[in-house]
Amino acid sequence: MSVARFTARIAPSLALVDAKAWDACANPAGLALPEAAGERYNPFVSSAFLLALERSKSVGAGTGWAPTYVLVEDANGCLVAAAPAYLKTHSLGEYVFDQNWAQAYERMGGRYYPKVQVAAPFTPVTGRRLLVAKDAPSGARDALIAGLRALRQASGASSLHVTFATQPEAQALGDAGFAQRLGEQFHFLNEDYRDFDDFLASLASRKRKAIKRERRAALGEDLTIDLLTGADLKPSHWDSFFAFYMDTGSRKWGRPYLTREFFDHIGATMADRILLVMARRGERHIAGAINFLGDDAIYGRNWGAIEDRPFLHFEVCYYQAIEFAIRRGYKRVEAGAQGEHKLARGYRPVATHSAHEFADPRFGAAIAEFVSRERAAVDELLADYQAGLPFRHDEQGSGK
Repeated sequence: MSVARFTARIAPSLALVDAKAWDACANPAGLALPEAAGERYNPFVSSAFLLALERSKSVGAGTGWAPTYVLVEDANGCLVAAAPAYLKTHSLGEYVFDQNWAQAYERMGGRYYPKVQVAAPFTPVTGRRLLVAKDAPSGARDALIAGLRALRQASGASSLHVTFATQPEAQALGDAGFAQRLGEQFHFLNEDYRDFDDFLASLASRKRKAIKRERRAALGEDLTIDLLTGADLKPSHWDSFFAFYMDTGSRKWGRPYLTREFFDHIGATMADRILLVMARRGERHIAGAINFLGDDAIYGRNWGAIEDRPFLHFEVCYYQAIEFAIRRGYKRVEAGAQGEHKLARGYRPVATHSAHEFADPRFGAAIAEFVSRERAAVDELLADYQAGLPFRHDEQGSGK
């Protein structure tokens, strides 16, 4: 399909792009399945979220994430497609791990970095990555893929990676010659439960009793949970949460990705799309988890605590999010990457998708063969997870 009627260009900052035009591509109003692929509004590709990363210096100079947004305009200069692209000088903060690929590429005499990453930084959440406006002319997505390939070539990058894409996007990229990679996550699916007890009733007796025991132990007699969103969010809450984030993140990753200023920015621009779950003893918060709110899902992102208390992580990150989702009618809770322990707590296995292309065709062929074998292994793993779910035998299907 011809892409000649489109023009692709690079923007080094989203501050240079009209926010309404970007958001009309990122989250088109009235989007329906299968285009939405499970989410009508994804906060992580919104102008507000991506700009907060830039303005807080969580991405940009010195971080290894250089914004290189690819913009596709029609003959009238109107933005019709876009991609959140970054030139990367490392493989941190992506959650689709390719460090072994980098080592193999360099053993072949190549230079793996920089690479082009199309992603929501630090965010292992499936969502649209090829952001095409709802009324875009035919061929806009092809022009966007061509623009991403042109960026890889012009920058001298070794490769182009589109991570946590929707399944239809991954298929389109596969049809365009990209290697398709499969991964797995664990999501809570709301089967129209009336309340948390109704959800518990769907579990096998042993798992149901274990969750009740965990919840009692997590809060004991001295902790209270605060659910904060919108105007309830204050700078003091962000101060407390950032202390939790830094303490836990420093021990887990060595260097947390997000700056304190990031939380100020999202608090100012996205407060209605945020749920902060905070555990409090008296007047002092000791742990918390930040969740972002789509139209269809709750996305648990970061958590931290300044006290080590059994099961508090499960209560703050999982059970409170499940309760909130049931109460507000969200379809699912996505609690981040990895974590087989989520299965015992009512989360289900779900496939994730990414797509990869390499400048060196020999290396690209080797990766294509590898991910083909890996997909078969992931399919088998997902089936094993599904077979071992903790639901009662009459609850293993998609409905009650």
